Amino acid sequence: MNVKGLSAIITGGGSGMGAATAKKLAAAGARVALWDMNETAAASVARDVKGLAVACDVTSEESVRAALKKSMDAHGEPRIVVNCAGILIPRRLVGREGPADLDHFQKTLLVNLVGTYNVMRLTAAAMMALESLDADGARGVIINTASIAAYEGQIGQVAYSASKGGVIAMTLPAARELGKHGIRVMAIAPGGVDTPMVSAVSDEVRQSIESTIPFPHRLGKPEEFARLALHIVENDLLNGTVIRLDGGTRLTAK
Repeated sequence: MNVKGLSAIITGGGSGMGAATAKKLAAAGARVALWDMNETAAASVARDVKGLAVACDVTSEESVRAALKKSMDAHGEPRIVVNCAGILIPRRLVGREGPADLDHFQKTLLVNLVGTYNVMRLTAAAMMALESLDADGARGVIINTASIAAYEGQIGQVAYSASKGGVIAMTLPAARELGKHGIRVMAIAPGGVDTPMVSAVSDEVRQSIESTIPFPHRLGKPEEFARLALHIVENDLLNGTVIRLDGGTRLTAK
């Protein structure tokens, strides 16, 4: 798809990979709406890209429906959706004080997995009503954010790995279902990316991640995620799969 003039929604658009993706898509000519719990952060990015900032809780149907209406009123129905909203709460399954609290597991799955599903189902419904863009019948593309932790989760990442594994597992069946409507579904599984969420982990975890990267020997940059997202939008043959973006990393146990 040619990005120019298309309406795009980016969740978690106020920072990190979401903000970088918003900037990249806007530079390519898309009209972007940035959804984020932190509307102030989203507004700051939106000013830079002449986009729309929308306060949104991806775990709430009411909030997503309201954000979608506001976005469509401003830019029309979405053709591009990039789900970057997510959280990371490190917990050992059983720590020094006993079993991990159940709340952290439920919250992680609610934001990372249920939130992604919630946005995907509601935006896909809006896309299905659109006219196709070309002879292939393309109507839109949804890109979800997974993680290499879904494949090689480290100690303390049981909840995070489970949530991102669910995102990966949704990719193919969603692409199969929505393909008949001209909607592609992809996922990107980043390794360590230098974002505010990664900065919240301990120095020990950060160093562990960096030490396992064959090349380049550094954390990824949000802009590298954004460039891949743009390529996925533009390459119509990319559908139903997950792309690792990790410099060849295979996570160690800790």
